[in-house]
Amino acid sequence: MPVHLYVLTHLKRAGVDYAKMMAKVSGLPLELINDAVGDLLEIGLIERDPGSAIKRSKARFKKAFEVHKHHTYYRLSREGELFVRSIDGRWLKEYFNSLLPDGWRIVRALAESKNIREANRRAGIDDETAEELKVLHFITEKGRKTEFFKRLWEFLRV
Repeated sequence: MPVHLYVLTHLKRAGVDYAKMMAKVSGLPLELINDAVGDLLEIGLIERDPGSAIKRSKARFKKAFEVHKHHTYYRLSREGELFVRSIDGRWLKEYFNSLLPDGWRIVRALAESKNIREANRRAGIDDETAEELKVLHFITEKGRKTEFFKRLWEFLRV
């Protein structure tokens, strides 16, 4: 799911972070992020960060020099690091095409557009695909790009 991909890319950028902050940054419900974190922990792509304090050099999204932990922080495991490093244009194309028919073209059109209407003119998105984009949390009910989609696209650096 794209939420799993988001958590991995967020942690790649942030170094370490906690679920509530990932939910806040992405605009997704905390339960969705917690489910993805649980799945990724289970398969070994992320791990809990030990210790009681964290320095900004390690947690790049933090503003303070050092923060005492009040949450469970996560980081990429070695396997997670290697996996995220392996994500390239070809992998993304296969991934998005597996989510949606002609998904790579549609997702790129959405990323380059203001909203679903403009993306529709570029890529010819039918109603069924638009509904799928809503389910994937890529667009809102009104057809605007979600904060989640914008962040995911930014973190993927496509």
